[in-house]
Amino acid sequence: MTQDPMASLKRFVDAVFGKKAEDLVVLDVRALTSYADTFVLCSGRSSRQVIAIAEHIRDTLKKEGIRPLSIEGMTEGHWVLLDYGHIIIHVFYEPVRRFYDLEGLWIDAKRIDCSDLGDPS
Repeated sequence: MTQDPMASLKRFVDAVFGKKAEDLVVLDVRALTSYADTFVLCSGRSSRQVIAIAEHIRDTLKKEGIRPLSIEGMTEGHWVLLDYGHIIIHVFYEPVRRFYDLEGLWIDAKRIDCSDLGDPS
């Protein structure tokens, strides 16, 4: 029996909201790429907050035995990518997120409603 994908995704969404990440968007990219199932995008208001969000995600998931395959961009804090294989988390400094516009690049990806998964407050 396979694990419910939404239950698995909830762990990642909860970790994202741990440090007040903003503008969460979750994209189902299974039909568009072979290297991931889901992209999780969120923003921070400063480079320092971006790094804090990414560190919190890494540490929270590590406590649950979930380790990233790789992490990129942690030093600069403009765009941190945490690669968990099937789920890739992008933590952006807001102006950098607008510039790269991953939501526009992946416009054909289905958006996953996570309103029941995490509490952004």
